[in-house]
Amino acid sequence: MGTQTAEKKTQGGSTAQEPSKLQEKLVRRLRRLGMTVTAVESCTGGMVAAALTSVPGSSGVLACSLVTYCDAAKHKIVGVKKKTLKKYTAVSAQTAKEMAQGGARWAGADCCVSVTGYAGPDSGSGEPVGLVYIGCCVKGRTKVREFHFEGDRAAVREQAVRQALLLLKKGLDRYDKKRQ
Repeated sequence: MGTQTAEKKTQGGSTAQEPSKLQEKLVRRLRRLGMTVTAVESCTGGMVAAALTSVPGSSGVLACSLVTYCDAAKHKIVGVKKKTLKKYTAVSAQTAKEMAQGGARWAGADCCVSVTGYAGPDSGSGEPVGLVYIGCCVKGRTKVREFHFEGDRAAVREQAVRQALLLLKKGLDRYDKKRQ
């Protein structure tokens, strides 16, 4: 099922998702560092958290997960400023940054990944489908990246999840480097 997980048939014939090596490494690393992570998601609708929770033992590192699909939720729950939403819109680097910082603060987590974007079939704003901003806050240091993914809604969301996990990995790399 895309780049995050592999599907496996269970005894009853249904499919179960197995974690990828990236997810396993992230959970192991967070556990080793004694750190927690949370996710604040919009267009991915909880898929980042689902990817992490596919790893056995992830309950020791995933503090919580939030789906803040509408502007009101972004503002009320994680504190994205109304001014930011009005000036830059919900799909912007500024919003992704405030989502990541606010999510970490709200959950009391060491790390937070945020995802906001247009997955399709259209953006409703004139912006291109596939425009996604991903933020990652690790111990108060936040990075945001802009992506332009291609494909249908499912493909855009899958790519966003993979890049969110990779951005978390890079944030942990920077944190580890500073500690040494």
